[in-house]
Amino acid sequence: MEKEKLTALIGNCPIGRELAVKDVTDSTSLDVGRAAKSGASHGFVAVGEQQTAGRGRRGRYWVSPPGENIYFSLLLFPEFSADKAGMVTPVMAIAVARAAQKLGLAARIKWPNDVVIGSKKVCGILTELFFKEDGGFYLIIGTGINVNQKAVPDDIREKATSFWLENGKETDRERLLADVLHIFADFYERLERDGDLSGLKREYEALLVNINAPVKVLDPKEEWEGIALGIDNRGELLVRRSDGKVEAVYAGEVSVRGMYGYV
Repeated sequence: MEKEKLTALIGNCPIGRELAVKDVTDSTSLDVGRAAKSGASHGFVAVGEQQTAGRGRRGRYWVSPPGENIYFSLLLFPEFSADKAGMVTPVMAIAVARAAQKLGLAARIKWPNDVVIGSKKVCGILTELFFKEDGGFYLIIGTGINVNQKAVPDDIREKATSFWLENGKETDRERLLADVLHIFADFYERLERDGDLSGLKREYEALLVNINAPVKVLDPKEEWEGIALGIDNRGELLVRRSDGKVEAVYAGEVSVRGMYGYV
């Protein structure tokens, strides 16, 4: 990943004007956390060619082979309240999916934060909230995109893919990342203006692989099935139960028929 090339492509985008690129790092999210404590500004982006301690949701390990993919995290100091922090993740999912589609890939979103091609995951996103001593807060959004990876480990071969495995082409990683950051900046500005996802709801639902599809809600209290109808203005998944009642799912993890082993 060439920093000078990436910097030129980012240009005057408010996300990424302050940029750090490392050959090897423990985690780009940890890099951003350290930078935040050292006075980094809104929109700071850390990129790593390889991560030795990349993490996904629920502490899962994120495989990070060197020199093939994109691993980056960004720092946000939102103007909205902390209880709305979860609405930022769908914005990043839209940005990655849209950038992939511009390359001719049929990328979509599995609620809430996985970008998929077909039935396989190509991108994971993790948003973390941190409070400051003065009562304020900041967000770190970590994103991993499988780009030029030629193979995936056997244990996740049925669940994961890459741009190269889907189209057989080398992707310009700097250009792709700059495109993601530009799209994210535009949509994040809309989120801050509206104060919720109302202005992005149609955009998100157009990419949502779950919409009008059977889903299984893995709620710790009760597993149940229904039909996903879309999202509400906070990004919660609206699911219609068999009795017709519509529930907004936030904390439960949703599994989709035909994806990730749920048939």
